Parts: sequence; C-alpha cells; structure tokens
Amino acid sequence: RTQSHNCALRPWTCCGCCCCCCWWPGLVYRGAYMVNWSPRLGTAVSDLEVEYSEEPGHLYFFKYPLADSDSGEYLPVATTRPETILGDTAVAVNPADERFRAFVGRRVTVPMSGGRTVPVIADDYVDMEFGTGALKITPGHDPNDYEIGKRVGLETINIMNKDGSLNEAAGAYAGLDRFDARQRLWQDMEAAGLVIKKESYSTRVPRSQRGGEVVEPLVSEQWFVRMAPLAEPALAAVADGSIKIMPERFEKIYNMWLENIKDWCVSRQLWWGHRIPVWYVHSSQADADAAEEGRSDRYVVARSAAEAADKAAAQWGPGLVLMQEPDVLDTWFSSGLWPFSTLGWPNTTAADLKQFYPTQVLETGHDILFFWVARMIMMGIGLTGQAPFHTVYLHGLVRDDKGRKMSKSLGNVVDPLDVLAQYGTDALRFTMATGTTAGQDLNLSLDRVNSNRNFTNKLWNAGKFILFQLEGVSDEEWQQLSAADFSSSDSWQGLSLSDKWVLSSLHQLVDQVTSCQERFDFNEAGQALYSWAWGEFADWYVEASKARMYSVNSSSVSSAEDTAGGGAASSDCQAAGITRG
Repeated sequence: RTQSHNCALRPWTCCGCCCCCCWWPGLVYRGAYMVNWSPRLGTAVSDLEVEYSEEPGHLYFFKYPLADSDSGEYLPVATTRPETILGDTAVAVNPADERFRAFVGRRVTVPMSGGRTVPVIADDYVDMEFGTGALKITPGHDPNDYEIGKRVGLETINIMNKDGSLNEAAGAYAGLDRFDARQRLWQDMEAAGLVIKKESYSTRVPRSQRGGEVVEPLVSEQWFVRMAPLAEPALAAVADGSIKIMPERFEKIYNMWLENIKDWCVSRQLWWGHRIPVWYVHSSQADADAAEEGRSDRYVVARSAAEAADKAAAQWGPGLVLMQEPDVLDTWFSSGLWPFSTLGWPNTTAADLKQFYPTQVLETGHDILFFWVARMIMMGIGLTGQAPFHTVYLHGLVRDDKGRKMSKSLGNVVDPLDVLAQYGTDALRFTMATGTTAGQDLNLSLDRVNSNRNFTNKLWNAGKFILFQLEGVSDEEWQQLSAADFSSSDSWQGLSLSDKWVLSSLHQLVDQVTSCQERFDFNEAGQALYSWAWGEFADWYVEASKARMYSVNSSSVSSAEDTAGGGAASSDCQAAGITRG
C-alpha cells in the first residue's frame, strides 16, 4: 500500500518540478492562440488527438457584395462552413489572378452581418483553382486563416462559445448551435439573394479522437510549451545513433515531425490530470472572486501552495489571496515524465534513478511514436541530460482479418477474453508475438489462433509423454537429470544417433533464436521455435523415443540403433548417468 501511495504522489511532485524547470528558461507560457476545441468534452485537444476523415458535405457558393458599388457588384466566394462567414475579417485573392486584381484594396460587406465591411487582400496562399478563386478569411476559426491574419495584421473575431453555440458576435444567430446556425444562415442568405449555388463536396472533417465529435478551431487562451529548444537535442540523439528506432523507416517520420513541430498546448479543461502548478495573485478575496476563473496577470510557479504563498509574499508583500490555475496538464505531458519520475526524480541522488535510468529498450505501438515516445525523449534529455533509452522497438496494431481497424460500427471487434476462452491464453500470445514483423500491423485471423492452439496442444502432449517416462524418478535422479550438460562433444559419448541429431539441431536453433532476439526479430524467432518444436522435436525425436521406449523386443531395437549409430545406444536417463533397472 505504501509503495502504491508513493508512486501516486511522485508524478504530482515531478510535474510541479518539471514546470518550474521549464518556466525559468521561458519554455512555458500562456497566450491566446488557435487550438482544437472539443465542445462536447469542453477542452482543448492536441493536434495529434485530431483525426481527419473524408466525409460527404457541401461547397457553398455565395456573393460578397462590394461595399462601394451601387450596381450590385460582388466577389464570388465558396466555403464549406457558412456559419463562419459571420467571423470573416477579409477576403483574399491570389495576386497573380487577373480575374480579381481590380478588387484588391476595396472593401466588401459581410453577408448577414448588419453592414460590417472587410478588405479584399492579395495573398499567395490562395489556390486559384479551389472554389471561385476568392477565399474568405476567418482568423478566429481556421488555422490557415489564423496564420494569414497574423501575417497581415487582420482582426480576429470569435463567434463561438465553448459549447459549440454561436455567441453575441454572431448577431441574430447568437445562441444557435453551430450546425443549426449553418442551415439558418444559408436560408437567410437565399432569401436575401446572396446565394449562387450549393454543390456536393467531399471534405476532410476534423474529429476528436476521444469523443468523435467535430473539432472546432478557435482562438483560446491556453498554456503552451515552446518545442523548438526541446526538439533539437531529440533530433540529434537519433541522428548520432544515441537512440535507434526500429524499424528504421520510422526515423524519417520521427524527424519530419520534430523538424516541423509547433508549440504544444498543454492545458486541458478537465477534472482529471495533474493540475498546472501556477497560482494567480490577487490583492483581495473580492478581486479573486471577480476574476474569470480566478486568473490574473500576476502569478507564481511553485511546487506547493505553501511555496506559492512564500513566493508571492516575497514579491508583492503580505495579505494576498492566491488562486491555483484550474486547468490540468495534457496526459501526454505527465506521461512524458514517466521514465524518470517513477525513479525518484527530481532527487538526482535517488538510488532507483541512479540504478535504472537511463533504461535500455522501449517497446510500444507505432501509433504513439509522437504522443509518447518523442515526448519522453525530449523531456528526458531536457530535464536529466540523458536520453531515457537507447532503442525504441515499435510493434504494429491489431486489425481484423481483412486489415480493417476494429470498431463497434463495423462490428469487427474481437474480444480477447472470448478468444482466450475458446483457444487458450498461450495460443493468443504466440499468435500476437509471431504474427508480424516490427512496425507492421497484425491482421488477426482466428484460423491462425486455432493453428497455434494446435501447436500448444502439441507441446502439451510432448510434455506429458516425457513426464510419463519419468514418473518413477527419485529426487536424486531428478537432480542428476537437471545437471546434465551436453554443451561439449565429450558429453555426447554414449548417446544414440537420434539423441545426437536432436542435440545438434537444438544447438543450431539456439544460435538462430539468439541472433533473432538480438536484432529484435521476434517473428522469425517464434517461427523457428514453432518449426523445430513441431517438426523436429515432436514429429521425429519424440516418435523415435517412443519406438525405443515401447518396443516389446527392446534388444532388437537396441541392436538396430547400434548398427545405425556405430554402437552407441542409450536412453536419456543413461546419458545423464542414471541406471534404471
């Protein structure tokens, strides 16, 4: 119980220490930036936790009226999300597009906004072949538009509440769910004569990996970690061979991700997780109660509330009210500390840390190379000065027999408990261990599991045969058998031909399996074991032993073996120096 309690406390301490270490070099900061927001979960989610799927939708073509025109001139624009029109702050065209060159510098009126106007700008980002060639710019609700907005200094308007409904900035559509607002706005635009057409269109929809809902890009104030200073030594560790990723092809993917890494949003609006060790400082309780979520411009970073109070008093004087940051750290931030946080860090003299860090090999699925592996490497090097391991072995994912990802909607989920009940634990384990090579997904076929059940049954029967022959062996004889050593050629004297043959093949198997294990080729090692145990040991050697053990005319059998083996005839017990009457 005490050990479990200590392990539960350590990550809290380590997260506090990690944040303190990161704050001083300026790696952790709070700011308003574009994040992926999950309205159902009520939290920001990482870029890596967003899954894109091709889904049928529509491309909406509409008119952007010229604000200075009395003749009904307009700029044709297309979008897949009409509700975000209400947050537009510009319309962009490609500077090389002659169709719209005369519009650059003029202003257009945002549809259904009550007369708000925005500029027409020129930007090379615009694809002249998409839609109409004119692009609405919504810095508050599109990551690409957000970058354009920062680059040219556009206003950012947020039209959405955290629950996915539209806010007061959406005017008459405030309070509507985002998808309801899409339909209502389009209907009103049709009535106002602003609609050109609507076409069926396949679009990439961002969905939350956790909840499956459509993620909303929006600008939100969050805590971030600057990743470039952490990514550089992590890239160098793989480049100089300090860390080896297997299979090697994943090194390119690892490098590509770290070379293009963005700052990491680590704050989550959840009730589980390690609370961010920041305390906001207020002059009075009234000020603290009036502040949104208890935040202020003054704050301290500390390992505990007591330490925070001391730091605040030292900087701003006594009589202050402190409120801790309500957000928690991203799960993967906490998990990234695992290799050393479980060993006593930040106490660098801890016995476990000195004994077991760094470790040697990490084995995990290729799907969390970025979620977990890269972050363990970055944090390990950044906070301890050492890479947490020297080898990363990536296994594949388990899919159905057709190679599809298992999901409830497809009805192809294989419950491992059902497989265990029908085929046995060893059969499933052996299938998983030998069914694929490093980094390759495993298409789980129950026919293969059944075949491996037959294999485990073969081993069981071979074991029963051996134990049956040794039923009367005394404890002294068991000790003599266990001490038998056939590693040298001298120890083979007196063995039968079949004994010598099986020992020779066993030595070859040991060499082969050892070589496979050293290069992490577990599939080939398993297949070699399978082939030898079934084909050579069970089907040949055990059967040969049965002929020797069960022959009624034992002398004739012995004579036959003497002829074949050059006069060497002996039972297994005799080979171990045991004489049985």
